[in-house]
Amino acid sequence: MSAPATTNDLSRPRGRALPGLIDGTLVTLLLGAAILWFAPVGMGRYGTYVLSLWLVMSIAVMGLNLTLGYAGLKSLAQAAFMGLGAYTTALLTTKLGVSWYAAFALSGLLTFAVGIVLGFPALRVKAHYLAFVTLAFSTLIWLILRNEQWLTGGVFGISNINRPDFFGIKLFGALEFHRFVVAVTLILAVAQWWLIRSPWGRAFTALRENPIRAASLGIDTRAYTLLAFAIGSAYAGFAGALYAPLVEFIDPSPFSLSQSFFLLLMVVAGGAGYLLGPFVGALLGVVLPEWLRFAGSLYLIIFASIVLLLLIACPQGVSGLLERGWTKLTGRRGGTR
Repeated sequence: MSAPATTNDLSRPRGRALPGLIDGTLVTLLLGAAILWFAPVGMGRYGTYVLSLWLVMSIAVMGLNLTLGYAGLKSLAQAAFMGLGAYTTALLTTKLGVSWYAAFALSGLLTFAVGIVLGFPALRVKAHYLAFVTLAFSTLIWLILRNEQWLTGGVFGISNINRPDFFGIKLFGALEFHRFVVAVTLILAVAQWWLIRSPWGRAFTALRENPIRAASLGIDTRAYTLLAFAIGSAYAGFAGALYAPLVEFIDPSPFSLSQSFFLLLMVVAGGAGYLLGPFVGALLGVVLPEWLRFAGSLYLIIFASIVLLLLIACPQGVSGLLERGWTKLTGRRGGTR
């Protein structure tokens, strides 16, 4: 599959930053990783776990952001792909003794392949019809995880999932494993940063903006639609491969349809089509509820109200709100993409 032409304005992302600002996004990722490397010191085990969970969910949201925010494909199966990655890693490491690194790669490869197969309906259906296809797939995967007890353990799940070693260093402690998650998240984030700014990434954006015109420019819309869906699915598989050793026990409940809706909410709240949007959205979805627990039983109502007001004030999400502020300050767009 050849790269599309890059000279036409349609193949460039909306609000693309100037070269210096593009580098600024990468610098932001590196600085954020450096801060998160030391942030859990003194926070305790649970606080470190919450930060690690935020990063794991950010990876899953990154994949959905690529599928929805850049390629414009509506998917309700992201949690199902995350479940496939988590169970693949858990089964390979606990039952077959495969190393976590091999299981991580195989989880991404499996979800990539399944994403291609499921992505074929995306070539025939659009808008909410594609959402129905992924909804059915999500329900199917959850039923398999729940009912096929001989393979998945059913409602009893899979326990005693070991954490990986890193060049002989044991990652059993919360802080050590958190730093490992930071490193993996940074690698995947930089990979997507490069992808979005490559000709392939601009082709994804062209599909979202105007697929008919994109086809007229020589972009293979069928191939790039499948590729966007498959890569987004693979990111969910990678997230699941990290989630399994993080919690050390998995059952079907975290991978239900409701979790797919919650991941979709993170994309929208963080800002669909923004590189840093997944981190903001996952921060709202994972960390904010923990901060609001001081309100007792009212914390979920407060959380829902905050998200609702945010989306009413800025439908483009937090990243869109930041871009609006950047535009007012500098008079040019593209400060946050």
